[in-house]
Amino acid sequence: MTASSEPSRRRAVPLRHGEGGTGTSAKTSAAAAFALVFGVAALISVLTVILSWIGLLLGIIGVILGIVGLKMAARPGVTGRGVAIGGLVLSALAVLLGLAFAAGITTFLNNEGGVDRIQREVDDLRDRLEN
Repeated sequence: MTASSEPSRRRAVPLRHGEGGTGTSAKTSAAAAFALVFGVAALISVLTVILSWIGLLLGIIGVILGIVGLKMAARPGVTGRGVAIGGLVLSALAVLLGLAFAAGITTFLNNEGGVDRIQREVDDLRDRLEN
């Protein structure tokens, strides 16, 4: 057996605080992490269209948390700038899509011709089910 193929006989010893490395560990901003979670949840909710109002609300919360996360990431010893930016982008995209869906649905429902078309389709489907 060669030395490289032999298993290591040394035990893995966890490093204690202050041993090896710099001794300080940077912490990811909790607000940045939550911004990313809210951004993903908001985008998924908005894309289901039925839950777009929930996605809009989650997106607004995600935008706020993303801004807070960016400010916290600027502090020394705190990381998460990229996570905060990702959450901010996803949340903003969810808010924009949610507003677009809300505007489109409102415009469609305010159009009498569109509502009449939906009513005719529903009536046709009822007639088909009865036969």
